[in-house]
Amino acid sequence: MIAFRRARWNFSLDRAVEWCRELGKPLLVFEALRCSYPWASERLHRFVIEGMVENARRFARLGTHYFPYVEPAEGAARGLLEALSRRACVIVTDDFPCFFIPRMIEAAARKCAVRLEAIDSNGLLPLRAAPRTFATAFAFRRFLQVELPKHLEDKPAREPLRGALPRLKSLPSGILRRWPEQEARVLSASGKLLAALPINRAVGAAWALGGSDAAEKCWRSFLKRRPARYPEDRNEPQLEGTSGLSPYLHFGQISAHQVFWDLARAEKWTVAKLALRATGSRTGWWRMSEAAEGFLDEFITWRELGFNFCTHLRGYNRYESLPDWARATLEKHSGDQRKWNYSLEEFEAAQTHDPLWNAAQTQLVREGRLHNYLRMLWGKKILEWSKTPRQALRVMIELNNKYAVDGRDPNSCSGIFWCLGRYDRPWGPEREIFGTVRYMSSENTARKHPVKQYIKKYAPPLSGKV
Repeated sequence: MIAFRRARWNFSLDRAVEWCRELGKPLLVFEALRCSYPWASERLHRFVIEGMVENARRFARLGTHYFPYVEPAEGAARGLLEALSRRACVIVTDDFPCFFIPRMIEAAARKCAVRLEAIDSNGLLPLRAAPRTFATAFAFRRFLQVELPKHLEDKPAREPLRGALPRLKSLPSGILRRWPEQEARVLSASGKLLAALPINRAVGAAWALGGSDAAEKCWRSFLKRRPARYPEDRNEPQLEGTSGLSPYLHFGQISAHQVFWDLARAEKWTVAKLALRATGSRTGWWRMSEAAEGFLDEFITWRELGFNFCTHLRGYNRYESLPDWARATLEKHSGDQRKWNYSLEEFEAAQTHDPLWNAAQTQLVREGRLHNYLRMLWGKKILEWSKTPRQALRVMIELNNKYAVDGRDPNSCSGIFWCLGRYDRPWGPEREIFGTVRYMSSENTARKHPVKQYIKKYAPPLSGKV
């Protein structure tokens, strides 16, 4: 369990249960957390461990053997999966196209002398249902409108562990001596557990509690109170207009299928209501309410567009993956004089001349999230205030992946690269630094949206330390 860290609505778990029933063998759910992954911190570790606590309780209630393992020191988990595989008939894991996970799966497949299957439970459209990447959201949306209907009703089981399975009484003593199981009560004392780990504890806890219970509570709250206002409120910095689901989706603590079908039920919607013609339009195809269609365009079109790109292009996070026109115009203007030029350290500490940008960066550092609309402005200004576009990209990736709970994800990667021209088109007039890449300014943002209270709330302290 490396990407879909949940006990429900999970194709990986469905497949594992299918193997257990076919072979008459017990199920072991193994969820591990390394301490040596890039940007490992108390913030990210705590969020995952809070989910492990919930998983331990859920699997215990379901009578399934759950083996949570938090690596106490770098390299301590080495050999554990191989040792488990020697007693296994088959390994089922999660197919996630981003961060270090594809390399980790490939390495595991080479080392384990047993069948290993990586199962896709990322979104509504299977990762490999699209044969290529798409240059724009419009092009991908039009493809979705043709391809998605045949996959919509293929959904994971709500409760895959209902029904009897053979029981695993315990793990081999040799494995437990070297890699002890961590019970829910040990995981619950996450502060004490985290204090002993070689991770970055300066990046503290995030705004949200991790785990499937917290994810479902967050989703139910949004579904009950805010969908009707979503199109108007999602871009307002001073409002909580978004669903708040992105960290839970990133860590797989809630399923895209559950979210979609809960919304469909609230809208009294069925697949039969879909429009027959694929136009690529943002609205009208689903034949749901305007607010629901606005949410689904973000949740399905834009989210799964990022998954599509990461699946089909290994260099998805490299500067060279930008469209030719964007690289050409940025390189043409890379030598333009910058009125302001900040280092990574100054960006990180929110020490710029711009109060709105500083507030957005402070929110990211304090809470592990960036406001939906300000995320775009945040990236555009880093481009404007960096020596080169390549340096700007490095700064955005570093700050996003270090602080954002939903960082290191195809969706956050899309947001960063959109600031440099991906999924966009040339815009005139041609400007210094940006060329024909879309321009944004704090002044225009403040004219469009009230921001005074947001700036006041997230004003960095005078020291610049946040």
